[in-house]
Amino acid sequence: MKSSLPLACCLLVVSTPVLSALADKSPRPATHSMSPTAGEILAADTPRTTVDGNNFVAPAGWSIKTAGSAVVLTAPEGGSHIALVDVGAAKDADAAVAAAWAAYDPKAKWPLKLAGDRPVRDGWEQIRGYQYETSANDQRGVSAGARRRGNRWTVSIYDMANAVSDKRDAQIELIGRLLPKGYSRETFAGKAAHKLDAARIDALKQFVEDARQQFDVPGVAIGLVQDGNVVLAEGFGVRELGKPDKVDANTLFMVASNTKALTTLMLAKLVEAGKFTWDTPATQVLPTFKLGDADTTRQVLMKHLVCACTGLPRQDMEGIFEGERLTPASVMATLATMQPTSRFGELYQYSNPLASAAGFVGGHALHPQLELGAAYDAAMQTLVFDPLAMTSTTFDFARAQRGNHAAPHSEDVDGKTVPASMDLNYVDIPYRPNGGVWSNVNDMLRYVQMELDKGLLPDGKRYIAEAPLLARRVQQVATGNDTGYGMGLKIDRSMGTPLMQHGGVAYGFISNMLWLPEHNVGAVILTNADAGGSAIRYLFRRRWLEVLFDGNSEAIPNMPLEAKRMKESLAAKRKRLTVPADPAAIGKLAARYRSAELGDIAVSQKGETTWFDFGGWKSEVATLRDDDGTVTLVTIAPSGFEFIVADKDNERSLVLRDEQHEYVFVEAK
Repeated sequence: MKSSLPLACCLLVVSTPVLSALADKSPRPATHSMSPTAGEILAADTPRTTVDGNNFVAPAGWSIKTAGSAVVLTAPEGGSHIALVDVGAAKDADAAVAAAWAAYDPKAKWPLKLAGDRPVRDGWEQIRGYQYETSANDQRGVSAGARRRGNRWTVSIYDMANAVSDKRDAQIELIGRLLPKGYSRETFAGKAAHKLDAARIDALKQFVEDARQQFDVPGVAIGLVQDGNVVLAEGFGVRELGKPDKVDANTLFMVASNTKALTTLMLAKLVEAGKFTWDTPATQVLPTFKLGDADTTRQVLMKHLVCACTGLPRQDMEGIFEGERLTPASVMATLATMQPTSRFGELYQYSNPLASAAGFVGGHALHPQLELGAAYDAAMQTLVFDPLAMTSTTFDFARAQRGNHAAPHSEDVDGKTVPASMDLNYVDIPYRPNGGVWSNVNDMLRYVQMELDKGLLPDGKRYIAEAPLLARRVQQVATGNDTGYGMGLKIDRSMGTPLMQHGGVAYGFISNMLWLPEHNVGAVILTNADAGGSAIRYLFRRRWLEVLFDGNSEAIPNMPLEAKRMKESLAAKRKRLTVPADPAAIGKLAARYRSAELGDIAVSQKGETTWFDFGGWKSEVATLRDDDGTVTLVTIAPSGFEFIVADKDNERSLVLRDEQHEYVFVEAK
């Protein structure tokens, strides 16, 4: 149940905030010079332009004002801003960004972490991103992106509190899809998809193999279906580094959040059977269903359980750190402690625990006499896996790993791809309706083909009625100007023809499934690496569309830029870490800490290395010292969990945060 990185990629925003290239190590400002309340407050999403006439969408509820060359948008919470600054002619991207900061906030002094060229898109001829360093205690993200068309530069500056950016991620995407004045986005509307003949299939295969090597991904499996036929199901590379076994179309991977679509398919079968409707209250199906907010609980209908529209934010830490102790029943009980941070239906906020509840509520409707997990497993087997002949697909981790399966890989502290432990993925077992499936290309293609055939099986028999199946594709909440989320499915209309899809992120596994309903063609890609796998799936999606529609060539020229950016980002993260951890900081740690929500941390030494043991998994930790004096202990395998040393009044404690929550570990005496 690994947390996905924040989006906002179009604004060139990064998940770990960092500070700017164009400033020294001067103290950071206490407040921003812009007034958070100034400007027009928008009642609805509204098309707007920058001073030079570049086009974007300003989100509902935000305020907008123009100050010289800058258009500044402020989130409803105040204190979080996105500025779009038209610099005009500049020597280069660095000069453009310097001018933009001067226009937006001349007092800002954020140290630069990383700057680099980014893939071009949307009519821009050059794009360069800037990541700035912030302290963990700033709880803020700061970045910039310079875009050039002709000799004119436009710079976006992102300066936002983490909690605000997390819950308003979809609105940030609206602003970030900035288009040059007079540019019309590429569209495939009205075009027919080409037949995937041998030449086009070979082009896709070559692309995947080239990308696999450039991004250091051990293994990839891809599959293509068109007009009812599997035209490609093939593997590339190896199942595990250091071992000879090759990936093929039968190799099992964790498909993570692709499980959500399979879970809502099971719910659709129950709607067809009359067990409930999409508009039945969840409490009517499972009376014990409860969220932390009574009003939200009453509003949740069955269709809302996997809609990402209830206002519940990501809250994965309980599962990550306590997964080995949890059961489906305790997962449901934990939901009762979770509070919404936006109004029902207002914002896209992705909740893994609520998606898990969808499966357990549905399973209970079919098998009320069984334990919640067993009921869900039985419902999925009889209603989804068996009728679709997904004979290899399983929730049984032991079964999956006994046969032809891929091993997870991640990047070590130095950015090298290495085999990774499976321990962190076992936390998905009690949460399995949202992301616990193992599957392979052959099985996933059977699912995609059924979606393309609107509920028919290969022999022409009807598996499910169209109405409950297609209801899952109805947008429940917007995720962008022309994208949305249905029931465990993402809807993308940005290319002029609807694209249905979902992705999956587990520790060491990245995947995607996608199909074009109007063209009867679909694809699946499964990988066994983290950063490289993430890059490949997005580039593959673009290349697939280019091959189908003779689209503008972006994926191939952007591949080396993405590979360079990924490696530079990993190197920049490494530069800030002290490995092994600083003995001076480690010497002040307690032997054990305890959090009421997340359990215990046992601290131990192995030679010069320091380890945090969380029960279900453990990791070596490195130290990171920010320029404001904050000391954090950062896990490096898996990477990225950052514990702030927060000792106070002779009490030793550590603080862990996600974007919208804080967890305190105190010394266990």
